[in-house]
Amino acid sequence: MKRNVLIIGAGGVAQVVAHKCAQHNDALGDLHIASRTVSKCKAIIASVQEKSAMKVAGVFKAHTVDATSTTEVAALIRETGAQIVINVGSPFVNMSVLQACIETKTAYMDTAIHEDPTKICEAPPWYGNYEWKRREACKAAGVTAILGVGFDPGVVNAYARLAADAYLDVIESIDIVDINAGSHGRWFSTNFDPEINFREFTGTVYSWQKGEWRENTMFEVGQEFDLPVVGKQKAYMTGHDEVHSLANRYPDADVRFWMGFGDHYINVFTVLKNLGLLSEQPVKTAEGLEVIPLKLVKAVLPDPSSLAPDYTGKTCIGDFVRGRKNGKAAEVFLYNVADHKEAYTEVGAQGISYTAGVPPVAAALLIADGTWDIGAMANVEDLDPKPFLNLLNQMGLPSRIKDAEGDRALTF
Repeated sequence: MKRNVLIIGAGGVAQVVAHKCAQHNDALGDLHIASRTVSKCKAIIASVQEKSAMKVAGVFKAHTVDATSTTEVAALIRETGAQIVINVGSPFVNMSVLQACIETKTAYMDTAIHEDPTKICEAPPWYGNYEWKRREACKAAGVTAILGVGFDPGVVNAYARLAADAYLDVIESIDIVDINAGSHGRWFSTNFDPEINFREFTGTVYSWQKGEWRENTMFEVGQEFDLPVVGKQKAYMTGHDEVHSLANRYPDADVRFWMGFGDHYINVFTVLKNLGLLSEQPVKTAEGLEVIPLKLVKAVLPDPSSLAPDYTGKTCIGDFVRGRKNGKAAEVFLYNVADHKEAYTEVGAQGISYTAGVPPVAAALLIADGTWDIGAMANVEDLDPKPFLNLLNQMGLPSRIKDAEGDRALTF
């Protein structure tokens, strides 16, 4: 049994993680949240208190930490007595936080793949470039490290595993579709950290097809999907974290990721890119000031967490998994629909943050009770998906399945 949680990060996803941990602090124990800006941590704790989210009376403290420093993170883990770290900070800090967990023998999880701030869209397999290199260290230390346990990556990985375990004998393709059919009312904004958002889409689009990596450009390949609740939506093939780990587990299947984009987003993105404003390389102004264009764009755009009060509409994220069952062609669509307004009412965050923030808390509960405390590194598809999805059903992210038998709730 593990107790006491340290949350790294203080953005929109951390807001959701904090509220959900508070709702389950009877099982998770003392709670701590840390970032470079302690005032943001205190604001999140205040929002938890305003909604009386703590299930039982207990500790919830704010701390300052430089998460790029393994030494600082390790010291904070020891100071707080945390046995579980939920890393929802920038993907730039994954490796330093993971190393701190290895050194202190503390369970670790994150919601996105590590990124080197000096590199854009590295060649696959991304997990093989960083996290997987620490597999042996995790195993030797007996440290449970669950990678990419947000929604995508995360829940969608569990959907793929469930399809392989329970619905299809042979997996031929996995198409992950992420649609945000909501509206935030701003002229332009990204739904999560603008720097991370734009970095995802400025490089090569990698997909795994016919047993090899295929390369495309962003917005080159698109198609329309007819989805439950949100209807017909245009989505474009995009490189994404889970493609890399799922391709490793299901090498004989085609694995693709599709994300919905409106024409307005595409137009703004294209102009910014063509002007060089999405570059991470520094430039000098006429006055001699050194500026990184991408960081400047981030600074002038709305903070994604500020979108929450005005957000309306729904998201639909899921997996179309095709293959064969009993020798015949078969397809299942495993998915979730989330509502922006409902998320804001419950935890003060928009739906994108909600879908990313609830899953790591479910994973923390499974580590706390021993179900997922495996003492080794794993991606979500390496673990039994049923207890995870069952918990999410209870925690505000219910799953559904659509197949030849109809559209119904996914229960166990």
